[in-house]
Amino acid sequence: MFLMEPHQAALLYSFLICAGLLSARSSEDAKPAKQSFGATSDGHPVELFTLSNDHGMQVAVSNFGATLVSLKVPDRAGKIDDIVLGYDSVSGYESGKSFFGGTIGRYGNRIAHGKFTLDGVTYSLPKNNGDNTLHGGTIGFNKHIWTARELDASDGQAVEFTYTSRDGEEGFPGTLSVKVVYTLLRGKNELRIDYGATTDKNTVINLTNHSYFNLSGQGSGDILHDVLTLEASKFATVDASLIPTGELRDVTGTPFDFRKPTSVGARIDQDDEQLKVGKGYDHNWVIDRTPGSSENLLAAKVEDPASGRVLEVLTSEPGVQFYSGNHLERTSGKLGKSYDFRGALCLETQHFPDSPNHPNFPSTELKPGERYGSTTIFRFSAR
Repeated sequence: MFLMEPHQAALLYSFLICAGLLSARSSEDAKPAKQSFGATSDGHPVELFTLSNDHGMQVAVSNFGATLVSLKVPDRAGKIDDIVLGYDSVSGYESGKSFFGGTIGRYGNRIAHGKFTLDGVTYSLPKNNGDNTLHGGTIGFNKHIWTARELDASDGQAVEFTYTSRDGEEGFPGTLSVKVVYTLLRGKNELRIDYGATTDKNTVINLTNHSYFNLSGQGSGDILHDVLTLEASKFATVDASLIPTGELRDVTGTPFDFRKPTSVGARIDQDDEQLKVGKGYDHNWVIDRTPGSSENLLAAKVEDPASGRVLEVLTSEPGVQFYSGNHLERTSGKLGKSYDFRGALCLETQHFPDSPNHPNFPSTELKPGERYGSTTIFRFSAR
């Protein structure tokens, strides 16, 4: 009996549909598969949803933290690997400190000194990163159980996660109703994440996804040979605690110029003050876009010479945080893989860090009657 690899079966299935020899998926088949992902320490059951398309791509997301748990895509030879870091069950995400794949909120990235002033009122937040607040505080959105709902999507498979963040949670004002929708397109290897939120009181919001990518496969060495392009002419300089100074510096003539494809490791150890502060790259780049525009533009592109995999990141956001995995230290991840120093990179689409304390940055304020909306697209190919 001849046994096919999963990617071969997917390609054959797609061919048979196109040739009219097989009918398209039923509405039941079009929905994500659901299974147990374990239980939290207090016994709350957690679910895992697996989205699949006709090109061999699979995406697994959990209602714990609205987390992207795995992302399997083919390389140039059709071999499928999981290319994001993570854990095999919810227990790892509950105790982990690296934010693997989580939905980050209420405010992604850092807020200086754990404080900001809004409408004349100063709000104090938990300090979980030295003197600063990082990724929403001690118990951010990535540490909560969300309500999950499978959606009928005509162009693929989708799961919606919703969460209500109460007024005062982690020090933030206003009750915030949040929605995150993951959609895997049927016809191409493209994962779309749509964020939405409303509030009953003036507040600040900055949502993002914190996936760590290694295009050679999770736990497959470092990412220094990956070739990166960032569509950004400026980046935000930071102080010793990685808080923006307020300067948006021109990248010309600096190790931060990725406007032309450049390997991640080409300049990462140069004698540069900003690289020393970040122990590598851990900065926000300002995406080149028309002021006020919110269309989905190409922000970043990563090419892995070894596997041939290519990741393009498109977003409606004004910034992208490129982090070169400088603090990964022998973390044990999925399938017993070890995640080591610079073993993955993050491209967190976002508004700028510490925006509530920088009036010159794009505003992150959300008011009653307004609707927060943001989109990020991860598009994959191979060459």
